[in-house]
Amino acid sequence: MVTTQRPTQAFAMLPLTLSSCPGAAPRSADPVACSNCALRDVCMPDDLTPADFERLDALVCASRKVSRGETLYRQGDAFRNLYAIKAGAFKTVVTLRDGREQITGFHIAGEPLGLDGIHASEHTADAVALEDGMLCIIPYGRLERLCGEMRAMQRHLHRLMSGEIVRASQLMALLGSMRAEERVSAFLLNLSQRLRAVRHADMEFKLRMSREEIGSYLGMKLETVSRMLSRFQDEKLIEVRGKLIRILDADRLQRV
Repeated sequence: MVTTQRPTQAFAMLPLTLSSCPGAAPRSADPVACSNCALRDVCMPDDLTPADFERLDALVCASRKVSRGETLYRQGDAFRNLYAIKAGAFKTVVTLRDGREQITGFHIAGEPLGLDGIHASEHTADAVALEDGMLCIIPYGRLERLCGEMRAMQRHLHRLMSGEIVRASQLMALLGSMRAEERVSAFLLNLSQRLRAVRHADMEFKLRMSREEIGSYLGMKLETVSRMLSRFQDEKLIEVRGKLIRILDADRLQRV
């Protein structure tokens, strides 16, 4: 069984300025500066100076509230901004040539969103909110210029982009070579690890996505996902209460 990836840190949660965002319609203001943000230790490089914080505080153009089911951007939209998820969760969805939809990722608070648009200057998937949430909007052109002046942010951006490559390769491994039980086990452990990285409870958590959405991501039917979760519960690996998951034996779950 392949190991789950080490989660990368997300972008700094950047505060509101009065400037407008390219291609975005801000819906709310967030007065919290980077230096005062609760996620500061999670999402920023650890070697920033006070002067660096001041420059980051001037970078963001807005924050935005999103509602469950709302589409932030669509496949084929021009790429202008990156997003830092401050609260809530998102899924990314690709529409295949035959009209079927394939979920390509889930993104939680403390993680970045929109990196897929850097390569071809357009987004390769829809980003849809799984629940009500809040995110900060980061104009990529400004961030790119800032990275040229701040080596710490440049290294941070490179780590994030590398993390996306690792995530994509691991999805290919999940879909191509793993048995059903291995896919579900890897999914739960990876989600637990990512929650730990952003300072959330990692051994007991709520699934923000449906079992059908998990199946789409893992290339499995809904019934198979439900059967695997029931099997893991019968084997005392996890406890399932609706969407609440409690990992009882992570070591054995890893060895599935």
